Amino acid sequence: MTDELFTPIFVPVALREAVSDRAWLQAMLDAEVALARAEAAAGVIPAGAAEAISACCDAGRFEIASFAERARRIGSPVEPLVRALAEAAGDAGRYVHWGATSQDIVDTAAMLVARDALDLILGDVDAVAACCASLAETYRSTPIAGRTLMQQALPTTFGLKAAGWLVGVVEARSRLAAVREERLAVQLGGGAGTLAALGEQGPAVLARFAEELDLAEPALPWHANRARIAELAAALDLTAGALSKLALDVVLLSQTEVAEVAESGAGGSSTMPHKRNPTGSILAIACARRVHAQASLLTGGLAQEHERAAGGWHAEWQPLSDALALTGGAAAAMHEVMHGLEVNPERMRANLDATGGLIMAERITYLLAVRIGRTAAHELVSKASARAVAAGRPLRAELEADPRVELSPPELDAAFDPTGYLGSAEAFVDRALDLYRQRGGMR
Repeated sequence: MTDELFTPIFVPVALREAVSDRAWLQAMLDAEVALARAEAAAGVIPAGAAEAISACCDAGRFEIASFAERARRIGSPVEPLVRALAEAAGDAGRYVHWGATSQDIVDTAAMLVARDALDLILGDVDAVAACCASLAETYRSTPIAGRTLMQQALPTTFGLKAAGWLVGVVEARSRLAAVREERLAVQLGGGAGTLAALGEQGPAVLARFAEELDLAEPALPWHANRARIAELAAALDLTAGALSKLALDVVLLSQTEVAEVAESGAGGSSTMPHKRNPTGSILAIACARRVHAQASLLTGGLAQEHERAAGGWHAEWQPLSDALALTGGAAAAMHEVMHGLEVNPERMRANLDATGGLIMAERITYLLAVRIGRTAAHELVSKASARAVAAGRPLRAELEADPRVELSPPELDAAFDPTGYLGSAEAFVDRALDLYRQRGGMR
């Protein structure tokens, strides 16, 4: 990501650097170093050649622009890079890229870039999870209106809402970490996936190549099997989506008419001085939408031609960088949001009371159902609710005026107390926190 106007708005500098052209270049050079060392260890090329090649593989020695146009004509950055590296290595240059193909280097570089970016992403995701766990624990019993279809539904707790965020983030994080640990593998197959140029030493070089880079050794080359890329894309999409769920809830809870939470670093407006926009959440939502678009392209590349594709793997490079950077952007934004989230329990309680008791209609229905039957109770409370809304009166007043409602004043007091109808909310918070601890949180 090299855009200097928009990209910094969405992606922190560390993530931008991790997926930059310079990072990709160094990753390709690292792959060439590992290949040379692996081949030297297997006796395929002289040991001295491997050391000479290694001494030249510093991205700072090369100007990307110097071979960018040649890369355009070739369709890959590897061929002009190999030429430049071979020239820099002198007599050892004849052994640069021995037996490999361009896709071997680009795919392996993609895995190295992804690994570095994922480490940054997972760090911020872990921080988001920690913030959600803290909110869940702190507000375990704090009542808030639960909302379905954008309407008040039943009382719940803000702790349970935060616990829901927590579980979503933890589950997405687990999938992303699994891809990081298990599915990032070197690529080495030569022109058609046979490593023919290495003779019988192909498997030995592949094993040592993986060891040199601390990446998994695949069972066989995966030039046209893009499952690893698709799994990475799906995990990034899932993670960004889980983060955008938090962001969307924060945006909704921050609305002027709701005002139950606020971002501590809320942004202003270019024209309206009073505005306090939930900027961090807005950026996270935008990042997640863009990740989804890139992931769709990456998962759409699973069907590729024969042993190596024409254009399919070429189409992955920029979307992969963008998906990594933008998932990291969403994670960083939500880390900042959740760390400084301002919670307003008083406003939560005021909103619970805003409907004049209508939010407790289900509880009244079940109390009456044991006396007059569920269907009759539902109809009674439904009509009483409609009258209350039309007259602007509390639901309790309508019920007290109905002789069929044989509930005493103390029973009605209890029935209209939102804190008495929280069901298993607190138990579910505890379960979410237990899950978090099992996954390594709250150590």
